[in-house]
Parts: sequence; structure tokens; C-alpha cells
Amino acid sequence: MQKQSTGYLFVLPALMVLGMLIAYPVAYTGLLSVTDNAGNYVGLDNFRRILSARATPTAFWNTLWWVFGSIVFQVILGVLTAILLNQNFRGRAVVRSVTLVPWVVPGIVAATTWAWMLHTEFGIINYMLTSPGLIDEPVGWLTNGSTVMPVMIAINIWKMFPFVAIMVLAGLQSISNDLYEAARIDGASFWEEVRYVMLPQIRTVIVAVTLLLVIWALNHITIIYAITRGGPANRTLITPIQIFRTAFESVQFGQAAALSVMFFAVAIVVVFIYIRTLASNPEEAR
Repeated sequence: MQKQSTGYLFVLPALMVLGMLIAYPVAYTGLLSVTDNAGNYVGLDNFRRILSARATPTAFWNTLWWVFGSIVFQVILGVLTAILLNQNFRGRAVVRSVTLVPWVVPGIVAATTWAWMLHTEFGIINYMLTSPGLIDEPVGWLTNGSTVMPVMIAINIWKMFPFVAIMVLAGLQSISNDLYEAARIDGASFWEEVRYVMLPQIRTVIVAVTLLLVIWALNHITIIYAITRGGPANRTLITPIQIFRTAFESVQFGQAAALSVMFFAVAIVVVFIYIRTLASNPEEAR
């Protein structure tokens, strides 16, 4: 019993830090969600008001599009890049280093750079397309409602796919050469090696990385907020940005907290279902 108590004393500082950084903010957000700005208890009134807001369903569907569209292509592009970087070719170390550049660039720097590159009048993207005559006139990438969200997703893919690539590459390098040699003896082609050797061996890595991407995408607002602030006409408004606007622009902390609580609950359910589905697979559970 004395040894067990000593162990608790050693972990107590870490538990106190976690309590201050995680437990207290979550509990305080829950308290704010049922009170008004004066601190009076209002029950579920904040939840009703934020759910009846016109922007709430728009932000919800934009969030789904943002998360799903980003993650699918981040994983696909990241896995393909990792398979390429796992091959032996001249200059491989340089290519690996360059591939990591988008990931290590700070988000606000990347967002500002892309905003200038995609500017309707002064952006280099339109210049490169109009100079050879590929398009007749500059495109308003960030002002056109039909192009702005795909552009945001494309920037997010560019920013995060190197993370997927480096994690999958680490998994590929842990595969035993005996599996490749056995596949080649059986006459397997390169793509058959990818399908029957590489992908099964890195499946757990892909699953874990995808979970991280889901969590990050649900909370990531830097790129969208720095470039469009949720516009034009709420075409890029996602739920985290709506929470920020409601709290710090409209000064409705109770409604923002209510939306945060609901968003947190949805995120927990998504992660729980994902982990539950993973744990139901004996191969993944190992």
C-alpha cells in the first residue's frame, strides 16, 4: 500500500496539470452553456437559440465537407507519396526533406501565402493560367462561392499530406524484406506488392493517422479563418469558426459554449464509433 501511494504522489503533478488544462475548461464551458452573460441560470435556452440560428446548419454541413474532403485526399496522397519515397532512387533524401516543407510551415504563414497566390488580380495562380491562355479572365478563387471551399480543402490537403507520408513511410520501413522477396519469388509485380504486402502491413498506421486527422480537422480553423474568415456568404463557415464568432464577435458566450458542448459531444461520438469499429476487428485490436 505504501509503494502504491508513492506512485500516486509521483503522478499527482501531471494529473493536476491535466486537470487545469483539460478538466477545468471543459467543466467551465458546460457551466457557461446554461447561463447568460450575467451569470444567471437559463437552462437549455442557449442551446435552443444557437440551434435556431440560420448559420448553424450551414456551418455543420460545411464542417462535414471540410473534414471528409480533406482527410480522404490527405490519406490517399500521403500513402502514395510514402510508397514513392520508400523506393531507391538518386536524391531520395533531398526529396524526403522537401516533401516535409508544407507540414513544417506555420499555418498562418501558409494561409497568408496562399491568400496572395490566389488573389483575383495580383495572384500568381491566375497569372500562370491567363498568360498561356488557359483561361480567358482571372478567377475569383476566394470570392466565388463554388470554388472557395474546394480551394480551402486543397490548401489543407497540401498542408497535412506530408504528415501522413512520413508516418506511413515509417511503417513501410518496418516491413521485413523477407515479405518482398517471397512476393517476388511468386512473380508479384510492383503494384501487387503494394496491394498484398505494403497496404496490409501499414493498415494500423493508416487507421491511427486517419483518427488523428479527423480530430485535427474538426478543430482546425487557421487556414479558413486567416484567408476567408468563413466567407463569402458563409460558404466556408465551419462550426469552430461559428463558435469563435459567437463568443468574441457577438459576445454571446453562453450560446458559444452551448455550441461547443454539442460539437464536443459529436466529436466524442465520432471518435468512439471509430475506435469501437477498430476494436471489433481482432487483427486491428492486436
